[in-house]
Parts: sequence; structure tokens; C-alpha cells
Amino acid sequence: MKIPSSLRLTAAVFIFLGTALADVRLPAIFSDHMVLEKTARVPVWGQADPGEEVTVTLNGQTAKSVADAAGKWMATLDLKDFGPGPFEMTVEGKNKLTVSDVLVGEVWVASGQSNMEWSLTNTSHAAEDIAGSANNSIRHFLVKKNATAELAGDTTGTWVIASPETTGSFSAVGYFFAKKLNSELKVPVGIINSSWGGTPSEAWTSVEAIDSVPDLKATRERLWTELRELPEKKKAYLEGMRTWLKENGREDRPVNDAAAFAGGDISPDGWVALKVPGKVQAPGLPEAGAVWVRTEVSVPAKPAKDLPLSLPIDGFDSVYWNGKLLAKTTFEDFSGPGSIRRGGPFVLTPAQVNEGANVLAIRFFQPIAPGGFSGPPKLGEISLAGEWKAKAEFAFPPIAADKIAAAPQLAKAPPSSQNVASYLFNGMIHPIVPFAISGVIWYQGESNAGRANQYRTAFPLMISDWRKQWNQGDFPFYFCQLANYQKKGDQPGDSAWAELREAQSMTLSLPKTGQAVLIDVGESGDIHPRNKRDVGTRLALIALAKDYGKSIPFSGPVFDSVKKDGNKMILRFQHADGGLVARKLQETYDVRTLGKETAPLVRNSPTSELEGFAICGEDRKWVWADARIDGDSVIVSSDKVPSPIAVRYAWGDNPTCNLYNGAGLPASPFRTDDFPATTLDKKY
Repeated sequence: MKIPSSLRLTAAVFIFLGTALADVRLPAIFSDHMVLEKTARVPVWGQADPGEEVTVTLNGQTAKSVADAAGKWMATLDLKDFGPGPFEMTVEGKNKLTVSDVLVGEVWVASGQSNMEWSLTNTSHAAEDIAGSANNSIRHFLVKKNATAELAGDTTGTWVIASPETTGSFSAVGYFFAKKLNSELKVPVGIINSSWGGTPSEAWTSVEAIDSVPDLKATRERLWTELRELPEKKKAYLEGMRTWLKENGREDRPVNDAAAFAGGDISPDGWVALKVPGKVQAPGLPEAGAVWVRTEVSVPAKPAKDLPLSLPIDGFDSVYWNGKLLAKTTFEDFSGPGSIRRGGPFVLTPAQVNEGANVLAIRFFQPIAPGGFSGPPKLGEISLAGEWKAKAEFAFPPIAADKIAAAPQLAKAPPSSQNVASYLFNGMIHPIVPFAISGVIWYQGESNAGRANQYRTAFPLMISDWRKQWNQGDFPFYFCQLANYQKKGDQPGDSAWAELREAQSMTLSLPKTGQAVLIDVGESGDIHPRNKRDVGTRLALIALAKDYGKSIPFSGPVFDSVKKDGNKMILRFQHADGGLVARKLQETYDVRTLGKETAPLVRNSPTSELEGFAICGEDRKWVWADARIDGDSVIVSSDKVPSPIAVRYAWGDNPTCNLYNGAGLPASPFRTDDFPATTLDKKY
């Protein structure tokens, strides 16, 4: 009997897949140019046929395993006495795999949000650092971004050797950390970069750990349910909106003459003043219909690079720049997590931006109620808030209130999946567990700052969770304290960022943790400090001192104790290596190192040796203090506070402060009080 071609093809595919499933397979992280940890227990794992025996061989050492009923196998190598290599590793079952150019040394996971993700090419002195980056002993593996409710069994990626052609895309913090270790230890260093910008620590924590904390469990369950139900809610909204628009005669109409509203030279007739941000409401404008708003944007000089155009819009809009349509958003573009908007911030190229006058025009289609701006629009750093002009294109006739009330409403969208509890652990950490590592370096916290008090629980929970998942004991976990950022305050007071830094410092109570203080490397106008050299190097100092036996300072001064002496508070510190130092303050501070933008530094305590100290009495009213170094102590006072009870140092988003030790490392921000945190009731 002749077999139909379609069946022959199906059979061939089945046979091919059957053969493929019989092959021994390795996860992506076991690949050419990898670095393996120099330790006694190095797991190597993969997939094979159930019951298949697998043999792993590296430089004459052999380890065997048998695949379980699910096809999973794991063998363990002892590499504690191995040299750096390079070696070849073979994995053999029914087939044979060869992994070439394998080094043995130190392996560190680099994880967190955008400041860990930040690439070397976008840092200060990038050209110089990249040009001199050729080093066969530094290697980098980038874990693919993956946010998922399911435990991912693998990732995609390759091990890359450091060279001027490759390091530009490396994690800058990871690279400088590896460079310092390699320079001091003369051993290979591998960095596994698993990071994603704008993400909270809860997303990096397993379900098992999250669910051990009732508050976090309740939020996780709610968000998971919302994400699961989102497709059906989207479908119902779209179908309901199409029907409602048609039944009520409120479907949009084609724009016949956009130039009459978005062009550069138009008549002022019919245009009314409109305050932005806010609703598109003013005398003469309809509650429902289509309304144009516009403003002239003055750009002092032709930009040398792309400029972001940020438009926090609520509603259905069409955005025009200098008369040309950039993007249009309708109810059909509802795409789930985040906002209904699919655009923004838009990116304008230098060719699109005129030196001098430019016109931004936006058409709001308002079938139900007025749209508007939920926040101030911006072009780069140019605020576009203020008085705009508005004019109606057409108005819909009024309809009954009950029909307006019956209009479909967008369900509140859950966060994007990468911000949902456990999704990043599942997709980006689970696939690399239990790859043998020396430890973890971590730069994250910006996304948790608004609920800093809860970070006291969430952050150590995540660290303990990772250690449990890896099952190789309390491996070192070294993290970056948040850098200084945002406007400088002229008065002492509360700060969510300071509270987040405090939560990070409190995490040092866990064993084998360390903190790199970055209170002096930040930029007031850029949440991504371009100086990543100091960041990676300070993390490396901690590792060198704590894990590799180097007798070197690794921390700046850390508050130890306080005692009151009349109208003075006397503070003692640990880690005053080389003595306490009042570093000379510069006349300016960095707003953005990109573009060399600075601002004059205004002293809060101009006659004081030390800047950044505040003091209060029983009234809890903070004032700037005079502070001076006296041997291994700091004496703090103010003639405005005759009977002080508490002191704070560098307690602000972007504090001016200058206490260091003789090793050139900055003091960690602290407070001696235990007043309630301002973020106490802020929850995930």
C-alpha cells in the first residue's frame, strides 16, 4: 500500500524527534569557553533517555550518572586540585558531546536590575576600557531574559571571551569585578550575568520562599491570577468596545486634514488654552469627540544624539512631530500588562529635531470621556508642561448617562511579567542552578525603594532562598548599596532611598554578606551612574578580603556606637582603616557625567569639617549639624539642639557627605534613631 506523502512526512518527523530525544543533551551554560569552579563538587547535568548511563570526562577524571524516569541526569566532578586549563570535557551516552576550551577558576553570578545589566560600552572611559580588555581568562555568559510562571529547564546563551570586540556588551559591574579578581588572583574568572532592568527582588525569589511570607504570598497569588485571566479580559473588552461604539454612533472618523491641526503654520482661530498635565478639558472643547492639542517645543541646539519623547497619556491618541505621524494608539492596541499605550517614550533622531522651533501635536479620540496627561511630558530633559493650545476636530452628540456608564472599562492591568513575584527566578535563575559558583554579586533595590521597609524582609529572604536552591552552603553574597540619586535636599528629613539603603545594611546580619557603599558615585540626574569601575572594584575588594585571604581594607567607616555628652553626640565607627578622613568637597557635583553636566555644590554646614550630619532633640526636628573628627570618633552638635537624642548621616536621596577612611572608602549612611520608617505601610 502506498503511504500518502503527508503521513510519510509525519512519520519522518516522529522518527527524527525520537532520535533527538535519545541524544544526551547539555544545558546552554555547559558550552565552549565556559569557566568551571575550582572546587570539590562541580555538578554537570542534562537530559538523556530514562535509564541511560552518562559518562562525563574532564582531563582524565570521570564521573558517571544514570538518567532518571524523567530523563534527567547529574554527575559530579572534583576540580579542587585542577589547574586553570584549558581542558576539553566530553559527555557520552548513546552519543558523544565535546565542550572545548574549558577553564577552571572562579565563577560568580552577577544579578539584579539595570545597574547590573548596564553594559561596559555605556560607561565612563568606555573606549579606553574596551580597547584594553583582551583577556582570555575573563569570560561572560549572558542569561536570556525570560519571565515565566513555569520553572524553565534551560536558557540560551554562550560563553564569551573578553576582547575589544566583545566586552562592550558585558555587564560593566561584572567585568570590573572579574578584572580585579583576575589581576589579584591570576586565575580565570567567569561571570554569569542574569539581570533585568527595573525589576523588584520579589521577581527573583522562588515561589516556595515568597509563599513563606503571608503578605508576599497574597500578592503573588493575586498577580498570578490577574496575568492568567488577562487574555480573556482583553478579549471581552475588545468585543464589548466594538459593540458599544457601533451601537452608540461613537466610532472614530478618518482625519481628512491633519496638517490643519499638526502643521507648523496654522490659523489661531478656534484654539483655546489648555493646561498640561491634566485632562483635555477647557471651555469650547467637547466631552466626547476628537480634540487636538499642540505646543511649540524650542530646542536650543541641534541634538547630537537621539532624544526620548515621554508622553504619559491616558486615552486613545495619535502623536505628530513637526507634522508627521509618529504613532497611533486605539482601543484595539490594548496589549496587557502596563498601559494601553504601545508607544512612549518615543525616540526622536537628530534628523527629526529642528534647532529652534518644533511642533508637537496630539489628537485625542475621546469616545467616552476626555483623555489627558497623567504627568508632565518631556523631550529629553526639556519639560513640556505648561500652557498648550487645543481645538476640537469634531464632537459627538450627547447620549444618556446610563449608556456612558455601560461603556466597557479597561481592567486594571497587572505589572509586566518581569515584575511579578518568582517569574524571573523561574526563567533566569532556575536554569543555572546548581552550576557551581564562588558566590553572587548583586546590584538592585531601586525598584523596591518605594516600599523600603518591606525590603528588610524581601531581600534577605531572596538571599537565603538562592542559597537553599543551590545547595552548596552559605556562598558569599555581596551587594551594592544604592548610589546617590535625584535632587539634593537643602533640609534634612526623611527619604525612601535612605530607608532602602538601611534595609540593605541590615541584611549584613546574614552570614557571608558584604556591601559596597556607592554614596559617592551617583548622579543626581541619572539613575544609572556611568562610573562602574569603582562599583566593580569595591565589590571585588570585599571578595578578596573575605574569600581569598587578602589583608586589605574592604569597607568604609561603619557606625558602631553613640553616646551623649552634654549637647554633643560622640560616634564610634568600625572599619576606620587608616583613620577617619574628611574628604575635601568639590565645588560642583555631577548631574550627568554623560554630557559633563554639573551643578554648583551648596554646603549645608559650611563651617563644619564634615558634611552630611543631622541632629535632633525630643521634638524630632532635624537640623544640619557641625561634625568633626576626634581621633577614631566623630563629634556631632548644633547650637539649635541643646539636648540631642539622635544623629543621622547621609540620610537622603542624594546627600552631600564626605566621611571616609584612610583607604579612600566612603562611610555608609546610617541613623542612630529608630523612628518609624516612612515606607512602613508600603507593600508589594
